[in-house]
Amino acid sequence: MKLIRIKLRDESIRYARIVGDGKAQLFSDDYFSPLTDETVELKDSTLLSPVVFKKALCIGLNYSEHIKELDFIRPEKPVVFLKPSTALLDPFGRIEHPSLSERVEYEAELCVVIKDRCRNISESDVDKYILGYTIANDVTARDLQEKTGQWTICKGFDTFLPIGPYISDEVDPDDLRIQSILNGKVMQDDRTSHLIFPVRYLVSYLSKCMTLERYDVILTGTPKGVSPMKKGDEIICRIESLGELVNYN
Repeated sequence: MKLIRIKLRDESIRYARIVGDGKAQLFSDDYFSPLTDETVELKDSTLLSPVVFKKALCIGLNYSEHIKELDFIRPEKPVVFLKPSTALLDPFGRIEHPSLSERVEYEAELCVVIKDRCRNISESDVDKYILGYTIANDVTARDLQEKTGQWTICKGFDTFLPIGPYISDEVDPDDLRIQSILNGKVMQDDRTSHLIFPVRYLVSYLSKCMTLERYDVILTGTPKGVSPMKKGDEIICRIESLGELVNYN
């Protein structure tokens, strides 16, 4: 099932599932409410981020080659930081370049969406608590990261977390091709099978650090190939079976 949030012509925001032939069937409220009999044409709606998160837990340094390109040390445990809800950006939205930074970079990442509140869960139980997977762009002010070492600051600006286009529960996260394309040129190209800390381990680990709640998101790390974006650039984050997340600068 592919889940989306859309804005209709009457400006109402609705949760829906894609049913094929360019149509979506509306839920009465969110994804956990009953489906209605109403369908809409996707071309007559605006695609929004498929999730409005309470907290975004992000994993840094989770691909070996990315660690090398940043000249960091391979971590023994996951590197975890948070992004604020104000960083969320819809598909096709414009990434704002903050005045404090002169070097804004993309980071394509597989994103986990939590289904139910959980704490202290085992890896074998993780799938019960995952609503599905989507694509995220962990936009980063790299110059501020290098100067200050403050990951929350350099990654927490408004619009620095595009998520979309939809949530799917039809994928296995352990071996998906992940790419970023900047102005038509492939910049990142790897597979989630190369994650140092795999998805189910991360969800279990984080649940032992804090309570995970419905609609929390977990960004699982980015592969090598990051580079700066400039105003006017188009950035596409693409993951096998999850579509493309397109944004502009």
